[in-house]
Amino acid sequence: MAKKPKPAPTPPPAPSGRADTPADQATSCRALPDTVLGDDVALVAENMEAILASPSNSLAQHDRVLMDRPETRGVRMLLELEKAELAFQEHKIHSTVIVFGGTQIVERGAAQRRLSDARRAAAADPDDPRRARDVVRAEKLLARSHYYDKAREFARLVSIDNQCAAARDFVVVTGGGPGIMEAANRGAFDVGCQSIGLNIKLPFEQQPNPFITPDLCFQFKYFALRKFHFILRAAGVVLFPGGFGTLDEMFETLTLRQTNRMQPVPIILFGREYWSGIIDFERLADEGVIADEHLRLFSWAETPEEAWRQIVDFHDASRSC
Repeated sequence: MAKKPKPAPTPPPAPSGRADTPADQATSCRALPDTVLGDDVALVAENMEAILASPSNSLAQHDRVLMDRPETRGVRMLLELEKAELAFQEHKIHSTVIVFGGTQIVERGAAQRRLSDARRAAAADPDDPRRARDVVRAEKLLARSHYYDKAREFARLVSIDNQCAAARDFVVVTGGGPGIMEAANRGAFDVGCQSIGLNIKLPFEQQPNPFITPDLCFQFKYFALRKFHFILRAAGVVLFPGGFGTLDEMFETLTLRQTNRMQPVPIILFGREYWSGIIDFERLADEGVIADEHLRLFSWAETPEEAWRQIVDFHDASRSC
C-alpha cells in the first residue's frame, strides 16, 4: 500500500502589511480605482502641478535637497575647490600673502568700550569672579590692540605696489572675519587694492568684514578646502597674536614646510613677546621632538616694515638663485 505524502509545512505568518502568498499579492494588485483617473481633468491638473514642483524635475545643480545629501559631499567639495580657483584666475591673482590673527584683537576704540562694559558689569556684581576675570581679559586685549593697527599698516605696505601689473602678486588674504583679519583687509582697502576673505561656515554665524573685495569674498563649508586655498598661492605667511584658530594655521603651515609639502615661504611670527610666552619653541628642540633646523622655518617681526622687508628679501634671494 502506498504511503500517504506528508503534508507541506505551514509557512510562517508574513510580516504585518505584506501579503502571505503570491496569490494574496496578486489580489492586492487588483485593487484598481473605480474610475479612469486619466479622464479626471482636475486630478490631471493637480498631478501636473506636483510634477513641476517636484525636486526631481529640476536640474541637478538646482536641487538643494540633492546637493545637501551626504552622498554628494564629493560634489560639494569639488565646487568649493573650483569656485575660488576660477575667481582667482579671472582676477589674475598670481600670489598671496596670508595674514592670520585673533578675532578678539580689535582697534583701540572698540577695545576701550569692551573694557568699560566689563568694568561696569563687575561694579554691579563685585562678588562674581567671572566679572573680575572679564575685566582682566579686557585689559589685556586693550593692551594688544596696537596689533590691529600694525596688521592694517602691514597690509597697506604689501598691497600698494603689487597690484598694478597684469598679474597681481602678494594679494592679502585673510579668514574674512573680524579682529586682525578685518585689519588686514582694511589696510588693502585703504589704498584701493584688492584683498581676499576666505570665510568659513560656523555654528555661530561669522559675518564677513566690510573691507574684502566683494568678488573675492568666499564662504566655505569645509576647512580642508579653505586651508588649501590659503596655502596654494602663498608667498608669505604672517601670524599676529591669536588663539586656537591662529595656532592651528601656524602649526599646519610649519608642518607643511617641515615635510616639504608646500612651496618655500617666509613664515613670520609678529610680536615675539606674545608668541614666546605662548609657545616655548626652543624647548621643543631641546626635547628632541623637532630638529634644531626646524627653528629656522620661521622668523620674528615687530614692525610692519620689518615683516614686509623679510618677504621681499626672501623672494629677491629666490629669484637670484
